[in-house]
Amino acid sequence: MGLRIVIVGVPGVGKSTVVQKAVESIPGSDLTVFGTEMFEAARKLGWVTHRDEMRKLRVERQRRLQRIAAAKITKNTGKKVIFVDTHLFIRTPEGFWPGLPLAVIQALKPTHLLLIEADAPEVLRRRKADTTRYRDEVTEEEVLAELSLARTFLGAASLVSGAPIMFIHNREGKADEAAKKIQALVKSATA
Repeated sequence: MGLRIVIVGVPGVGKSTVVQKAVESIPGSDLTVFGTEMFEAARKLGWVTHRDEMRKLRVERQRRLQRIAAAKITKNTGKKVIFVDTHLFIRTPEGFWPGLPLAVIQALKPTHLLLIEADAPEVLRRRKADTTRYRDEVTEEEVLAELSLARTFLGAASLVSGAPIMFIHNREGKADEAAKKIQALVKSATA
């Protein structure tokens, strides 16, 4: 097995942009978006019509979708470096639900865990500017709490998986710099 790098971050940190830039610059790498795999399964089951409806599903259904997505992703073993773009937690009507519960971590077998971060005011601006998603209204204080919770969840995932963690700050307009840190990690881990 090559590298399986799980990259996480709260909505609005620019995670998808950074990951895409990293994948484009690393030969032999592939990107899987965990939420897309979950959405495809949910749509086939007739549970949702758009992606943002998933976080409104009962936790029991989200758990089932996570298992389906993890099983599909673990079958992708042909690439040297696999990036899995996902969230550490999902804000549901029942509370914060872990995006990487034990069963998912055990299925994915990450070699590395990366947390993309940004300053709370930037996160709020990015969320408001993203008209492609249906996001809950939150305050800067709530975003700060989410950023703190993300580090806590990442630490727990590292403890359970044994994978090292890295924090990458994605400053406004500096996604290329954040992607270069991921490139450096891959180079170091494959040397």
